Amino acid sequence: MGNPWEGEVAVRLNGERHVMRLTLGALAELEAGMEADSLLALVERFEAGSFSTRDVLALIVAGLRGGGWSGDARDLLTAEIGGGPPEAARLAGQLLVRAFAMPDEA
Repeated sequence: MGNPWEGEVAVRLNGERHVMRLTLGALAELEAGMEADSLLALVERFEAGSFSTRDVLALIVAGLRGGGWSGDARDLLTAEIGGGPPEAARLAGQLLVRAFAMPDEA
């Protein structure tokens, strides 16, 4: 488990624990990569349960990079995420919540 006071979420990639965090830089990188989309639109998609696998991947990559990881989306194409796609989606949503809420609200 990551430190919720720091907005951290833990993920296992190929059996190795990594900490994800949506820092301001990671959020800016995420938003830039979304092109015409906005960060608010991404949050709304997660709230409505209408997010895409692209959304999940983008959030996981941004969170990993915010946590100090130096990889990119291509590195995750063959990585095994602990818990598979459902866990990746849950962790992506948790990243959003922790980035914009106090830990006792998340």
